[in-house]
Amino acid sequence: MNSFRHEFSICESPFIGPNTRIWAFTHILPKAVIGADCNLCDHVFVEDDVIVGDRVTIKSGVQLWNGLRISDDVFIGPNVTFTNDNFPRSRRWQDVVLVTKIERGASIGANSTILAGITIGEGCMIGAGSVVTASIPPFAIAYGNPARIEGYVDATTDFLSPALNYEEGATKEQIGVSLPGGSQRSVLPVLSDTRGSLMALDFLDFEYFKVNRVFYVFDVPTKYIRGEHAHKLCSQFLIALTGSLKVLLDDGVNRAEVLLDSPNSGLYIPPMVWGTQFQFSKGTVLAVLASDKYDSSDYIRNYAEFKQFVQG
Repeated sequence: MNSFRHEFSICESPFIGPNTRIWAFTHILPKAVIGADCNLCDHVFVEDDVIVGDRVTIKSGVQLWNGLRISDDVFIGPNVTFTNDNFPRSRRWQDVVLVTKIERGASIGANSTILAGITIGEGCMIGAGSVVTASIPPFAIAYGNPARIEGYVDATTDFLSPALNYEEGATKEQIGVSLPGGSQRSVLPVLSDTRGSLMALDFLDFEYFKVNRVFYVFDVPTKYIRGEHAHKLCSQFLIALTGSLKVLLDDGVNRAEVLLDSPNSGLYIPPMVWGTQFQFSKGTVLAVLASDKYDSSDYIRNYAEFKQFVQG
């Protein structure tokens, strides 16, 4: 079946996929590429250097400017605004147009604004009215001005605080939900008296792995995220010494969010689990125990590459 073109649309491009529907007062310039089974509602404008994948829905009042790359199965809500120049001036043309990518299955809510040169990751949900000023990782739920990651799509949650909710002596098997990839929550022993509290870790008796490296993460602005990688061989153990943060765990099949908000709450992350830390509270200090010394070749920093590793 050929594409449908409303009699009041202007479609100058020959690169329109089958079963795509182009509705009234939509204007598509000659070099634009639109995939199959798409739906472009009334009053959509598409410039020349735009590529749209298959099964994409673009609601009314959206303009797709040069440099925009939209993958398959994307939803773009009414009046979403894209940009392609972060320092625009009247009648001053860019030497190089910034490329903005919207990856497979992402959804962008109505009236959102997307700054140029960023990537909206696979499966993301961008809340209505958001202003997205930085790239959003795969499957993140982000909203606000500026948009901030508030959670992850289809992630189970383990937000209990061991310091407040777990009985003394609880085993790892009794703590929280089942976590992806063999990750585990752990209650760490604390000694308290009138002078305060003390927590000690004996590396010689540490049950998860031999500790070969310790580092600290601090002064993270609340809108930023850390991590966004998996390790091929290295295991890690995370402790929020002060403040709080959330940790996304993803084994390529299941996702979970874990809250770390106490120095006696630890999180073991084995190899081949994608980890992201987000929603750092002000003053958070995160301690990370690692089984191996730093080795850049041990990192998988691209989520699509990680999924390929998981699939063998």
